[in-house]
Amino acid sequence: MNRELLMLVEAISREKNVERDVVLGAVESALAQATKKLYQGEVDIRVSVDRDSGNYETFRRWLVVPDEAGLQNPEAEELLMDAKERIADIEVGEYIEESVESVPIGRIGAMAAKQVILQKIRDAEREMLLNDFMSRGERIFTGTVKRMDKGDIIVESGRVEGRLRRSEMIPKENLRSGDRVRAMIMEVDLTLRGAPIILSRSAPEFMIELFRQEVPEIEQGLLEIKSCARDPGSRAKIAVLSHDKRVDPIGTCVGVRGTRVNGVTNELAGERVDIVLWSEDPAQFVIGALAPANVSSIVVDEEKHAMDVVVDEENLAIAIGRGGQNVRLASDLTGWKINIMDAAESAQKQANESDTARRLFMEKLDVDEEIADILIAEGFNSLEEVAYVPLQEMLEIESFDEDTVNELRARAKDVLLTMEIAREESVGEVSQDLRDLEGLTPELIAKLAKNGVHTRDDLADLAIDELTDLTGQSAEDAKALIMKAREHWFAGQE
Repeated sequence: MNRELLMLVEAISREKNVERDVVLGAVESALAQATKKLYQGEVDIRVSVDRDSGNYETFRRWLVVPDEAGLQNPEAEELLMDAKERIADIEVGEYIEESVESVPIGRIGAMAAKQVILQKIRDAEREMLLNDFMSRGERIFTGTVKRMDKGDIIVESGRVEGRLRRSEMIPKENLRSGDRVRAMIMEVDLTLRGAPIILSRSAPEFMIELFRQEVPEIEQGLLEIKSCARDPGSRAKIAVLSHDKRVDPIGTCVGVRGTRVNGVTNELAGERVDIVLWSEDPAQFVIGALAPANVSSIVVDEEKHAMDVVVDEENLAIAIGRGGQNVRLASDLTGWKINIMDAAESAQKQANESDTARRLFMEKLDVDEEIADILIAEGFNSLEEVAYVPLQEMLEIESFDEDTVNELRARAKDVLLTMEIAREESVGEVSQDLRDLEGLTPELIAKLAKNGVHTRDDLADLAIDELTDLTGQSAEDAKALIMKAREHWFAGQE
């Protein structure tokens, strides 16, 4: 029987063009599975087939785990302290093995053994094909539509298959069986049966790779695509940078008579592409990203990572775009939150901010409206700025002498110190169960304490809009935090 086994292994190996060891591994797996059925629980069985004689041995084994971890599966695990009583020099991660009676091949059941072996071989063939494909280093998967699978499209390239999920297709694109398709390789998931390569036609990376193929200067390192934002099938923006002053980044990507950009557009179902010059200056980058709209002025808020962009009435609709598309893509491209407004809205916002700053300075620094307005006119909007900007900057204000500057800075520092002490006292009232809540940062704890939220139940009782008002979080983050705070209410319930 053992000689027949080896002959069978040799025959399958030649027929399927799979290494002999792979087939023997499949046999070992089949024997191990059959042996497991003789035991209760999730035991771990290893079978070793002699590659020359075909004889085999069977072992039951236990994985050595740390003492502090405890036993998750007593049938297949052993604590380190117990394992050392049997083998003094054994370490965590090693196995204790015990020889057990081998199951005769005749008792396995021919069909079950054959299925296991063939499945192992199919897996091995699939892995070999996949490894061969991935070794080419290709980023774009080119193939034909083979079939539909629960809304996804299975694309075949040679004997390798990729999966293009509906969410990764270009909207309104109608792909049919036999159509030629190109898509970006996003990941390889070996747990997926049949089509382990996950594809995308809507990802920004796909557009970047298409430009890389159309524009040789990118591959040569003369040009670089810094970022990309897409509304798949409709419109996109890419930001480009030239590493050679002799190369025009925008003109090079457009190509002669638009041939290069048209090549990308045609591949992406007519998706229009705005090519933007990347800049280290965030404001200049945002101005370019909002093209074709002309920007009148721009105010950068580093703390909120946002910009207020002022455009005239004629450019307002262009800057925003249909359904907010232009400003949304510009925001995605630059990574900045962009607020579009006209001159009147900007003036009203500035007036409101000035009123807020004026009241703050008059109340906290105990100064009159004239001094508060001088500070605002010089660009001061917070107590921290008054207290800690370089002394020389404040001494350059013509309306202030040195004594006035020193007095203002001292008052600002005193107020900030008082506010910090009050904040720490408020935070000190926060219960430990709230402090320990996953997702709460010291900054969020301070904001909650300032508004009277001191316990986990206080947080759990809040509505989502109440929490967003208190902390400035997104509605999604606020909802997640509230649900986390409420978990203990339902502990132990079905």
